[in-house]
Amino acid sequence: MKFWKYFYGFWIIAFALFSYWQFNDPDPEVWVSIYAVAIIFCLMGIRGIFPRYPLTIVVVACLVGAVYFWPESVFGWIGQEIEQGDLTMKTPEMEEGRESFGLLIVALVMLPGLIRSWKK
Repeated sequence: MKFWKYFYGFWIIAFALFSYWQFNDPDPEVWVSIYAVAIIFCLMGIRGIFPRYPLTIVVVACLVGAVYFWPESVFGWIGQEIEQGDLTMKTPEMEEGRESFGLLIVALVMLPGLIRSWKK
């Protein structure tokens, strides 16, 4: 059980940083809200609370969003990021790539809690 407390504690900090970095984004209210929801579920996970249906909705919505925003070429997108050398957004494709991976991270972090909720 201690592992999960550290796991969710780490992701609370990570999602808080992700939220902070979204303030210069064209649509910060959307992404700060998404990461805030992830933080709330991580806080619940630390306490061992895994609400089945809300977690299901979050995971499915994030996976659908990740597929929707998935870049045409992941390696091309990563290459652009490396070539650029900083975190400013130069193209809409870069932003969509980042958004797809952000949603994928949220879904993957919420997945263990979702699995635990369905086992109870």
